[in-house]
Amino acid sequence: MDGFTEIQSGLGAALAANRPGSTVPHVLVALPSFSVGESLLSHYADRIAALEHRYLLAQLMLPRIAHCELVFISCQAPSREVLDYYLSLVAADQRASMKARLRVLEVPDLSARSVAAKLLDRPDLVKDLRASLRGRHAHIEPWNVTAAEVELAGRLGIPINGTAPELWPLGFKSSGRRLFAEAGVPVPYGREDVRSVDEVVDAILDIRAQRPQATGVVIKTDDSGAGDGNQVLRFGESTDSSQLRADVEALPAWYLADLTNGGIVEELITGSAVTSPSVQVDISPDGEAVVLATHEQVLGGPDGQVYLGCRFPARLEYAGQLGRYGEAVGRLLARRGALGRFSVDFMSALAVDGGWDVFALEINLRKGGTTHPYAVLRNLAAGHYDVDSGEWLTDEGSPRHYESTDNLVDPAWRGRPPGEVIQAVAAAGLQFNPATQTGVVLHMLSCLAIDGRLGLTAIGGSPGEAARLHATTAEVLTESGFRQFQHAGR
Repeated sequence: MDGFTEIQSGLGAALAANRPGSTVPHVLVALPSFSVGESLLSHYADRIAALEHRYLLAQLMLPRIAHCELVFISCQAPSREVLDYYLSLVAADQRASMKARLRVLEVPDLSARSVAAKLLDRPDLVKDLRASLRGRHAHIEPWNVTAAEVELAGRLGIPINGTAPELWPLGFKSSGRRLFAEAGVPVPYGREDVRSVDEVVDAILDIRAQRPQATGVVIKTDDSGAGDGNQVLRFGESTDSSQLRADVEALPAWYLADLTNGGIVEELITGSAVTSPSVQVDISPDGEAVVLATHEQVLGGPDGQVYLGCRFPARLEYAGQLGRYGEAVGRLLARRGALGRFSVDFMSALAVDGGWDVFALEINLRKGGTTHPYAVLRNLAAGHYDVDSGEWLTDEGSPRHYESTDNLVDPAWRGRPPGEVIQAVAAAGLQFNPATQTGVVLHMLSCLAIDGRLGLTAIGGSPGEAARLHATTAEVLTESGFRQFQHAGR
């Protein structure tokens, strides 16, 4: 047994300690380490710290898990007013304990690298962190897992709750299509393992022949995420293959270079109504796949491929179906050794009979944009997700819904202090209320200093209440100075 495998053997006990009712002292190391490709990272380079700060929401678990200490790692420490704001969201008698059990570990480095890589460059901080664990049960909750996160886990001597780097190709677009087929999950008509202009053109011609009603295709590079590797090609009236070839050859040179490593071409799903739902699943060390939530993703950008936010849960017409698909995929991934959080993205189109056709698009072997809003709900309105009904029921038995975004932005608010937004929301009576378990929770407040951007999750007892809270918050902030407060993409 190698050293890392031996370390990982302790994950089950560490996770068991990190549950409500546990009396075992333990440490959770929150590591929002964005170890992604350079093309994707370049979009977010100036916002790395703010994206990391989304996972400050994990501290809201501390009142629920009384013997947990949370170490939050970031390349930039959050301000005191932001930390105090999160304390204000829990009952007054829980705040002192929550504050005492949160530790922020700053790795001061704003370069476009993952915080895991930055921490590895600071053996002094690693040594101090390891010493602070004092032999207690501990584990790392990563955003994703690469060699950097594995090396950090080894240096700390604690397990990491995520899929090993050597299994990362399981989440590639081509691998995903094959795994969906094995799980009995429908996918758009298409072809995987394309690597050249010729193969892309052949795949498009096949789609046009087999799916004459198709209005276009989506070309995706295998190892990509957040829509970064997607290119939409819409069909004109011409069926001339030379024109198709010209369209493909006109794609950016960097994209065609990435495509040589593998990709897929599949039919662009269209209809009178189209949605982009997802399912979030967790795989435990014993191989159990647990469906945590379903969402409707809000997409934007020029071709509608960029994640902006989400609504919870997914439409009830197909939320149960998503859950069953997610569980089936999770069982297959578990057999292959996957671990921790993953999600599956879908596209759904309204059919002529009034039903919804649901197609799986991709597997994300990591946390994602729906992770932190789900953490808000789970920690502030404790309960469970009912897979069959597709609803979240609190411990008191009442439903909860939310709308969330990371992308409310106005350049006019660039440099404004987070306290101004916090105060505006609280003064309007919109701030989350622990007594009613409804209201608005803000996040990514440090991004105000960068480009006037922030995020929020609005929790309501119904879809309408969540939508109203979300919209009213935007209106309040507009009246407070957000003159052009709106959804924005990257």
